Amino acid sequence: MPSRSFAQQLGLAFCALALALLSGCATQSMGPANPADPLEASNRAVFEFNDAVDRAVLKPVAQAYSFVVPQPVRTCVNNIFLNLGEVWSWFNSTLQGRQVDALNTFGRFLLNSTMGLGGCLDLASQTGAKRIPNDFGVTLGVWGLSSGPYVVLPIIGSSTLRDGAGRAADIYVNQFGYGSLIHDIDVRNSIYGLEVVARREALLEITNTIDRTALDRYSFIRDAYLKRRQAQVEGATAEAQKLPNYEDFGAAPADEKALGLSPKK
Repeated sequence: MPSRSFAQQLGLAFCALALALLSGCATQSMGPANPADPLEASNRAVFEFNDAVDRAVLKPVAQAYSFVVPQPVRTCVNNIFLNLGEVWSWFNSTLQGRQVDALNTFGRFLLNSTMGLGGCLDLASQTGAKRIPNDFGVTLGVWGLSSGPYVVLPIIGSSTLRDGAGRAADIYVNQFGYGSLIHDIDVRNSIYGLEVVARREALLEITNTIDRTALDRYSFIRDAYLKRRQAQVEGATAEAQKLPNYEDFGAAPADEKALGLSPKK
């Protein structure tokens, strides 16, 4: 059997934990405040764990990365990862039968990969071709699979039962998975590590804004995630782009008005 990378083993552990959380929902006697979140007590515990890990490890590393690496280089790295992600987005748009989105995404990838120096420059966005992020969780939703309950996964964060299963496919089949040209596990893990740091650095401003203004960070992040995922499944691309997504490191708005937040009293 081929050896699994650390990221792949971690993905399996996350899925196992999600199933364990689901099995424990029957023991919660009190009704949830949000019907989509029957595991709120468990989810909040995992949310607090993720927050502690973020503040102790991920955020300081991202801040150091931001301090050491010049902004043009950081932008280039982010754009390259976003451009690589276009391959998986194109594949899922094709599976969903959304041919216009698929053609748009494929055209973005070709333009940015060639004229944009391997994706370092996002020329496609400058020409008006908006990025359409897509994944297998959205594909499962388009195929009719219900999202299931909201689940907060360790380290990864917001998800649902359906999206958690979709993440397993994202990890194994996307451009860095078994189907990729990268067979060296150490190289693959290094790329994953760089992406995590780059993603967290790009989100520093938006998460700081949420910390400063959201009355309940957990509820805000949960509701924003669920609304955006539903919009993606329904095909409301324009509407989905307006909804905040604190996990999306592609030019996310970081001001209170764009995020739909109100300053704390």
